[in-house]
Amino acid sequence: MAVTRMSQSSIRDFNKSNTMKFIASFPVSVSYVVVAGGAGGGFDRGGGGGAGGYRSSVTGESSGGGASAETPLSLAAGTYTVTIGGGGAGSSSQSVKGGNGVASVFSSVSTVGGGGGGSDQNKNGNTGGSGGGGCRLGDGTGGAGTTGEGFAGGNGNGTTSNSGGGGGAGEVGNTDAVSFGGDGVASSITGSSVFRAGGGGGAFNGATLPQGGDGGGGRGGYDVVTTPESGQPNTGGGGGGAVGAHTGGSGGSGVVIFSIDSLVSVTFGASHTFSTTTVGGNTVYTVTGGDDDITIGS
Repeated sequence: MAVTRMSQSSIRDFNKSNTMKFIASFPVSVSYVVVAGGAGGGFDRGGGGGAGGYRSSVTGESSGGGASAETPLSLAAGTYTVTIGGGGAGSSSQSVKGGNGVASVFSSVSTVGGGGGGSDQNKNGNTGGSGGGGCRLGDGTGGAGTTGEGFAGGNGNGTTSNSGGGGGAGEVGNTDAVSFGGDGVASSITGSSVFRAGGGGGAFNGATLPQGGDGGGGRGGYDVVTTPESGQPNTGGGGGGAVGAHTGGSGGSGVVIFSIDSLVSVTFGASHTFSTTTVGGNTVYTVTGGDDDITIGS
């Protein structure tokens, strides 16, 4: 219905400030990318660590494990938990697998930490958001990924002297080549395309460099450089598996990214570390650390 009458007081108030204040309505739609911590790589012919579980609600993009984007959250004004999962430790013992990553949480959305890579005397990779790679000794099998979050780790193979690459959010370990970590998934939620949640490379007894998957996966050890790399921080990348008596690479920490109408206020907890950017009419928050509550619409 058209407005045909405005009170004199309203006109005076507008003239004083020459501005009109817009207020967001609730509930508000919030898109997100939530990535758990990546897993550590195995010790001595170790499998690569699996990437942290990856869930996304960004239109036109994908979640991990080949799943479609989820439905954005519809949030009322209130308090919500945001937790950034840490990466798992690399194994320093033949009998111990790489440590699993830790879950990340945004409101009702939780992702599973990556599965640790197998080691010399504990050969199979762990299950996780994406699974850990199997040790080549005894043909260890890769761990399974979590539906809607990531893929399985690659199998180890004693005949070809390769341990399995950790699974990534975008593909199984060993997909690109033996011992290579699986690639992650790209998102443009921050305004530019970035891969996250790549699997760690498995150990390889040869001169071929076993790459980590796109999205922060650490390189595995090989004959030229026996010490592996850790997964990159805030990508959920898996750590690389070690050759010989070296500690596996640690997994990279996770991240929570969410996009919300710029008219909505967001207050973070004391433990949170974060940065912001503006994309269209939304503010995009990238949370890189902390386990605390945020308040939306205070």
